[in-house]
Amino acid sequence: MRIAIIGAGAIGSALGALLSRAGQNVTLIGRTAQVGAIRRDGLHVDGALGAFTVPLAASETLDFRPELAFLTVKTQDVLAAVQANLAFLTGVPLVTFQNGVRSDALVATVLPPHQLVSAVVNIHANYLTPGTVTVLYPGPLVIGRPFGPNDARVEAIAAILRAAVPTTLSDNIRGVHWLKLIVNLNNAFPALTNATFHQIYADSDLRQIAVKVMLEGLRVAKRAGIRLESLPDTPAVLIRLIEWLPLRLAALVLAAKAHRMETRWPLLGSTLQSLQRKRPTEIDYLNGEVVRLGREMGMATPLNASMVAMVHEVERTGQFWALDTVRAAIGAKADSGRAAAR
Repeated sequence: MRIAIIGAGAIGSALGALLSRAGQNVTLIGRTAQVGAIRRDGLHVDGALGAFTVPLAASETLDFRPELAFLTVKTQDVLAAVQANLAFLTGVPLVTFQNGVRSDALVATVLPPHQLVSAVVNIHANYLTPGTVTVLYPGPLVIGRPFGPNDARVEAIAAILRAAVPTTLSDNIRGVHWLKLIVNLNNAFPALTNATFHQIYADSDLRQIAVKVMLEGLRVAKRAGIRLESLPDTPAVLIRLIEWLPLRLAALVLAAKAHRMETRWPLLGSTLQSLQRKRPTEIDYLNGEVVRLGREMGMATPLNASMVAMVHEVERTGQFWALDTVRAAIGAKADSGRAAAR
């Protein structure tokens, strides 16, 4: 099957390499530097799956009609990416692979909703150098129809993916996206500080603040009536549990989960990687989604609003925040919010 992967960053490159190794005919669509490196030397993969090189077709634009397309650009780029390749995507099943919860609705303004399948990604990969991707955790995918019931086509796509990456189906893909979003709210901490997740969770104050950021998202989702759905390695009950556990214990649960994913390669998160590559981040589609929905529900979201503003300042200035500054700024917001709630 000819598969086009539109977006050759960390996730697109990792998926392309793993699918190609599984025997699929893959073409990566990406930026000039990445395409040039892959054409010249192949795509180098290292990390948890070992080191290998995959010879892949790569192009800056889609110039053929694939049988299946994967969209792996950042959420803020999905409309431009689909519109740029629209001539070759008519009638082609397209799987979205974005963080956040907005990409399916955005793509559905350009393509018919019946073409779309939605994927929730739990692959952790680093892409900082053209031609090389580090796969830290080849975690499972969850796919499903965002605008209707799953069908034989979704099953067929799952079978293709399953040959390369563990893949399951969900009839509540929106709920899976929201659970992943709440977990991803803490992507902002490495982005603010240029620190790894392990450094963040090693700090007892910061990991408690991280819990408060997630709690704010959980409460907004609950008010909106969103039914969270488990990821294969993150049960929804575990995320709901942090609402009932003492703060210190909930923070230790998060730290233990992060510890289980430790490798000898740094776990950076996608938001920090965007900053390190001097690219715009997805922060408006991560913590910003909690702020947006909170506004609709009439709920204050001061912690997530602060995270959005602070990450945008890093984007503007190129200057990261010291851990102590983040601890003080977000911690003060958290304390004032708790006092107001009393």
